[in-house]
Amino acid sequence: GVGGAGAYAQQAATYDPSQLPAIKGKVAQYTLTPRGDVDGLVLDNGTEVHFPPHLSTQLVYAVRPGDTVTVHGLKAQALPMVQAMSITSDASGQTITDTGPPAGGPGRRGPDAGGQPLQVQGQVKEQLHGPRGDLNGVLLQDGTIVRLPPPEAQRLAAQLAPGQQIYTQGHGTVSPLGKVVAAQSIGPNQSQAVALQTPPPPRHGHGPAGGPGGPGPGGVGLADGAPVPPAPPGAPPAR
Repeated sequence: GVGGAGAYAQQAATYDPSQLPAIKGKVAQYTLTPRGDVDGLVLDNGTEVHFPPHLSTQLVYAVRPGDTVTVHGLKAQALPMVQAMSITSDASGQTITDTGPPAGGPGRRGPDAGGQPLQVQGQVKEQLHGPRGDLNGVLLQDGTIVRLPPPEAQRLAAQLAPGQQIYTQGHGTVSPLGKVVAAQSIGPNQSQAVALQTPPPPRHGHGPAGGPGGPGPGGVGLADGAPVPPAPPGAPPAR
């Protein structure tokens, strides 16, 4: 399984990822989080390659759709999926290695329902999964990625099977890296779309440092609406 990927990643700076199983393939496209961060690849044979979103920039600079890559990582048992520890562009030889979370930890993230309102309709090309193998979205034939909460995706698994036509409405991003929608309603067409049960947003937002939702004392953000702690004696008044 891929559940031990975090432990492997934390040791990647010490151990050589090239000792792990290798997969070669051509990159069909990036996979995206609902925020539009790159969190992996889809190869042209349908294999999903998971990679941490905090390495999104490095991955995009090193690897582009159409490139042939060598991936070292942990293969899932029942799915065509790999938790990558390293990804190498065969053409340039450049390797991006997952050495664990960034200094200070991954930090808190706010809700993923940001972005612009989007409606998409199309045919399901393949199902997409989280690193633990939970169904959490689909890839459409036109390259659009639709993300759903895993419990809802599992409940609607038959409707999300390859070849099915779906319509979805939600929020997402469109960029040169791709198009992604965090679904809020879904169905075979617009008239039959039903609202999804989406999880409540986290209490901690993702605001600027020092502001509501940003890193407060101890690196923890302030909950929306929480009182701002008093300034220390002698500090200028807050503006």
